[in-house]
Amino acid sequence: MKEWVIFGLFLIVGVGMLIAGLFYMNKEKKDSESVKIYRIVSIIGVIITIGAALYRF
Repeated sequence: MKEWVIFGLFLIVGVGMLIAGLFYMNKEKKDSESVKIYRIVSIIGVIITIGAALYRF
């Protein structure tokens, strides 16, 4: 049970960071510094999501 909770939390956080990073990166596409920051947030979200998937499977 504990493994499913950890998997779910990491999956939600990872996907949330990915979606938020992509959304705000598109919204602030004229500001290069913001795009760089949101790109990093998106990459961290992908890493967390992949890590959660590998942890569970």
